[in-house]
Amino acid sequence: MNKVVLISLFSMSMFFTGASGLVNEYVLSTVTTYILGNSIEQFSLTIALMLGFMGVGGAVQKFVNDKNLMLKFISLEISLSVIGGLTPLAIYAAYSYIPNHFALVQYFFIITIGFLIGFEIPFIIRINEKYTKSLKENLSFILAADYIGSLVGTLVWLYILLPRIPIYEISFIVSGVNLFVALVTYLYVRQINLKGVLLFVASVIVLTYGYLNAGKINKYIEQRLYKDPIVEEFNTKYQHLILTHNYKINDYRLYINGNTQLSSLDERRYHELLVHPAMSLVKNPKNILVIGGGDGMAIREIKKYESVENITLIDLDPGMIEFAKNSPVISKINEGAFEDINIMNPDWVKPGNLQRLNNKKSVNVLNIDADKMLWKLEGNYFDVVIVDLPDPSSIELSKLYSKEFFIKLRKVMTPNAVGSIQSTSPYHAKEAYLIIGNTVKAGGLTTLPYHANIPSFGEWGWWLFTKNGNIEKELDLSVETTFLTKEVFESSKIFGKGELEQKNKIVNTIMFPQLFEVYINSSWKNY
Repeated sequence: MNKVVLISLFSMSMFFTGASGLVNEYVLSTVTTYILGNSIEQFSLTIALMLGFMGVGGAVQKFVNDKNLMLKFISLEISLSVIGGLTPLAIYAAYSYIPNHFALVQYFFIITIGFLIGFEIPFIIRINEKYTKSLKENLSFILAADYIGSLVGTLVWLYILLPRIPIYEISFIVSGVNLFVALVTYLYVRQINLKGVLLFVASVIVLTYGYLNAGKINKYIEQRLYKDPIVEEFNTKYQHLILTHNYKINDYRLYINGNTQLSSLDERRYHELLVHPAMSLVKNPKNILVIGGGDGMAIREIKKYESVENITLIDLDPGMIEFAKNSPVISKINEGAFEDINIMNPDWVKPGNLQRLNNKKSVNVLNIDADKMLWKLEGNYFDVVIVDLPDPSSIELSKLYSKEFFIKLRKVMTPNAVGSIQSTSPYHAKEAYLIIGNTVKAGGLTTLPYHANIPSFGEWGWWLFTKNGNIEKELDLSVETTFLTKEVFESSKIFGKGELEQKNKIVNTIMFPQLFEVYINSSWKNY
């Protein structure tokens, strides 16, 4: 066999297997994150297990003899193709059909793929040594190809695959890469036989069928997880959105990564309590900052105030805004909150220039991490701040409930500004609720706790905060509401005996994100 061609073939194999191997790790980590949440734990555990069993695979391969080594490598790549392609749907199906044994299936696939990947590099090194007789000369090319392939795979995953393609289809694309490597190698070694041809044909049929029907299979599995029919679904770079409809009671529910975001039957209770206390405690609020709130419901309530001149919304996910604007159901519920939006380049924001915009009917949208954006907002000042973020169920979200975040937020508030922040459940997540209050206060703001029952979520809580300490004023509702009254707000400030007592006055910081640990480990245990 031609030495140069073999070296090129091995290098190409290592490039593609390096790329696909790393993408396989990301796919498995992302799937488990979508299902279980807690991205850092899932990515860390998944990648650690895969690396560990790559080591086991690398050790075990020494017991495989050199007979038909090239064909064994081809069989390895075919196995990785088929197993890797089916893994996301298999894990999702296990979560849907056998939730009590889901972890067994999850770890089986993680360990199996890691084990098989562990064979790849040693196999290619052995083949290289056998056919080229120049291991020292060629090994650097093979390993360099693997490392470069890993880099390219990461970039393709991050900027091309993940933002545009569902995770269950990505796995089949990666499998196609593995199968391509196997096919090229198979054709070059010219050891073609009926068994090998049938194996390739069967693999192609399985992967092609899986890729073409992955969406249908996924939807069938997914529907089992929701009691009501799925009427819309949408994938963004960061989130998986599901909209269900209970036709009997006409209840639309929006789920983000499997977690309830809102119910059309009672979302106005939540959003009126989130928005109107802060808005009503400020005389003629003009400049409003909304952090999160990509479903548009908070914007709907803010637009009821005639004095409002500018609304700035910071939401990391442009896909969420797109969905809330274009979904026939959500856009109807939010009353066209995003019909007229101004998507802004964050680099355009300079001190004071947001206040010079006078777009009463438009929402200025900044798709960027809110913590980063607050630095750029300095010199722009807001009369009301509404923080409508998901619960601090990840490190990324916990950062937006940190002392450092509220210190920066305080700098963009006018002297008499009032803000509100959704703060999870004071009953089901009491310690987390109180930590949020501690942290807002540690950021130099005066706080006021309040809570109410939201039927879809149970007991829910918020914190009001101000710069000037004057937060006990009577609510003056000047706009139409469906649930909130002065009396309801006054009652929401009343807590039962011991409900605001806390053992440790924990303050959440970026470098010590205790809120995340408390929320994950001790919240919703009595639910």
